[in-house]
Amino acid sequence: MPTDFLHRLTTKVRTRRANRQLGGVLAFVAGAVNAGGFLAVQRYTSHMSGIVSSIADDLVLGQATLALAGLCLLLAFTAGAATTAVLTNWARRRQLEGEFALSLMLEALLLLVFGLLGANLERFIDVFVPSTVVLLCFIMGLQNAIVTKISQAEIRTTHMTGVITDLGIELGRLAYWNRTHEANTQHFVRANRDKLAIHVTILGLFFVGCLAGALAFKRVGFAATVPIAALLMALATPPLLVDLRSRRPLGEELS
Repeated sequence: MPTDFLHRLTTKVRTRRANRQLGGVLAFVAGAVNAGGFLAVQRYTSHMSGIVSSIADDLVLGQATLALAGLCLLLAFTAGAATTAVLTNWARRRQLEGEFALSLMLEALLLLVFGLLGANLERFIDVFVPSTVVLLCFIMGLQNAIVTKISQAEIRTTHMTGVITDLGIELGRLAYWNRTHEANTQHFVRANRDKLAIHVTILGLFFVGCLAGALAFKRVGFAATVPIAALLMALATPPLLVDLRSRRPLGEELS
């Protein structure tokens, strides 16, 4: 059943397989939002390395306004990650099934807000462009923290630097020639093929998401956020329905 499959992806009881499946879906989403968002506002928002570097560059060049803008983006990404931590811990304390689904639903709603803002960019460009960039950074921080908490930092989905680094390490191990075939020797090098597979999958799905997002934004504009938000809502809804059907109020404190 599709509902059962979706519920397994976001339930609070985690399996390694579910973590990787959810990580793959969210890597696709991150790629789509990142590439489509660039076409919309000419700024990548899924990774902070370039933003931190640009803050430093702007300070050196005496462009304090641009440096302040970069700092706002950094704080927005951080606030997104912090929001996921707050929502997850809040739900965990109340033993809710939607421990991770709350953040996914919030991300879906914010993507719809992003689409709404984007549809009005031409009217109030000086206000909406900075707002949409900040919102995208918040969304990316929110999502990256979701997968990080679910997978115990094994999987990241919004930026590929770490994924490609780990992929290169495993490829190096795979290509390494051992002089001895005895695997139990001290210096025997063996690639982690399981880890290699997940990194290839995450990278591939991120790239496919980038293609899909760029094509969708190019053809239909900000309406492209609707199917992405719908996908996230489909992931988040099953565990949240379980909590709603339970008779314990969401705000009730456990004794």
